[in-house]
Amino acid sequence: MTFADFMGKVFVFDRYGELVALLSQSIIAGAILGVIGGFVGLFVMLRRHAFAVHAVAEMSFAGAALFLLLGYNVVTGSLVGSIISALLIALMGARAHENDSIIGALMPFGLGLGILFLSLYSGRAANKFSLLTGQIVSVDSAQLTSMIIGGVVIIAALAIMWRPLMFASLDSVVASAKGVPLKALSVAFMIVLGIATALSVQVVGSLLVLALLITPAAAALQITASPLRALILSVLFAEIAMVGGILLALAGSLPISPYVTTLSFFIFVVCRLVRAIRQRYSASGRVRSSEAATASSPAGGQSS
Repeated sequence: MTFADFMGKVFVFDRYGELVALLSQSIIAGAILGVIGGFVGLFVMLRRHAFAVHAVAEMSFAGAALFLLLGYNVVTGSLVGSIISALLIALMGARAHENDSIIGALMPFGLGLGILFLSLYSGRAANKFSLLTGQIVSVDSAQLTSMIIGGVVIIAALAIMWRPLMFASLDSVVASAKGVPLKALSVAFMIVLGIATALSVQVVGSLLVLALLITPAAAALQITASPLRALILSVLFAEIAMVGGILLALAGSLPISPYVTTLSFFIFVVCRLVRAIRQRYSASGRVRSSEAATASSPAGGQSS
């Protein structure tokens, strides 16, 4: 394949305006997922649950594949798989090493189950592929309504849990000493994470849900330590990745996931560069301040 052929597949702007109008529901769904991903992703990063997101996504894939094989609603199967895996991680992973063991066991199990169910499925190949990499044209009115309801539930739950969950995420030892119910918070947050993952899998696919629930929040935390500013930036970055990825995907013949992951990674790299530049100038400033203080000292910068 030549470079021109590659670009011809990635960007094709013929009748672009008509496609945007036709798939407006997918764009709205992407915007909703951006808000969900920004909110949930912040706590995923603060609680160091990036590994758990991968396990929940793969169990979500297994649930969706099972329901596809049985002829039931794929979204419901995805939600069932996500909730079951999230509860298993929350209830069985009391300690960090136990958590890693359970997540490590669930990931290949979920992926293997999903591949098994898809291998037994004799329907359209496009349905199999969309479970892994997402499909922007699959969002209909019923799915959009479920995303709106799910988004409201997730944001409301995180708003109610905000203070104790933030406290427990930043310093679990002190939070436990103060009487914060860590176990109940962990279970509640994992259920929220399971719902968010199930909603995201419909658009970006189970293999690339990390680009929505981890990368935007990780990028935001590179440039700010304030929880509120990190939340705002996380939502903003997730919106740019999701809506921008959908708009670019409408111009090409590829699945949506490569566009979303590329934008998301580009944002993360830029934020890393901003952080590195800040640290360098901050270090230079401290050096200059130290040199100026030494030069202006009565000893003229010489040690006694």
